[in-house]
Parts: sequence; structure tokens; C-alpha cells
Amino acid sequence: MKSILTKIAAVLALIIGAMAVFAGAQVLLGNDPGYYVINWVPVYNYTAGILTVFITAILIWRGSKLAWFAAITTFSLHTLVMVILQTAYRDVVAVDSIRAMTIRMIVWAIILVLMSVQSRKDKKAQLNRGEIVKL
Repeated sequence: MKSILTKIAAVLALIIGAMAVFAGAQVLLGNDPGYYVINWVPVYNYTAGILTVFITAILIWRGSKLAWFAAITTFSLHTLVMVILQTAYRDVVAVDSIRAMTIRMIVWAIILVLMSVQSRKDKKAQLNRGEIVKL
């Protein structure tokens, strides 16, 4: 899983993670975004961004066996946060927060598709070279 699609997935993860770090850090440093901020959301954004930049993106880039777990976990956490925001905080969550979480979920879905396509290509190439024995 070390080919071009995996590299693109890793770069996308790095970019979306860096954006989350920047957005979370701005609010945590006291910059007023101009709307009500749910206290834990900037902490989540910052933490998820840091983990994405320094762990998940690197695992994907290297084609680690843990890359799938990290990517699926990241996508799942963003989805869980979106569900929480849409249910428990529906009346107070900022439109910008929903938009940002939607973008993250879309980018992570694209990352997972890229990883999946690359994985299938890799397995097909191994099969063609006789490296995989069918039972």
C-alpha cells in the first residue's frame, strides 16, 4: 500500500489535520470567531488535528498495517462528533462548525476510498506476480 494513491491520501490527511490544528488553536488562543463556541469543540479539533498530522498521516504515508485502523478511527470520531453536534447541540452549534465537520468527513471518506483502491491494486499486482496463493 505504498503507491501514489496512498501518498495522495496521506497528503490529504496532513492538510485536513493541519487545518484542524489551525482552527482549534485560533479559538484556544482566544481569537473570537464571531459566533458561540461549544467549549469542547476547539479542544477536539486541535487534538484530532495533532493526532492526524503526527500519527495518522505518517502511518498512511508509510503504508503501515495500522494505517487502516487509524484512518477508520479518525473518520468514525468525526462522524460521532457530527452526530453529537446535530443532536445534543442542534440549537447552539455554529453553522461554521457543522460545515467544517462535514468537510472533514468528506475528505476522510475520500482518503478511505483512495486507500481501498490502492489496496486492491496492490493485491491484484501481488496475485499477478504469484505472491498470493489461493486456497
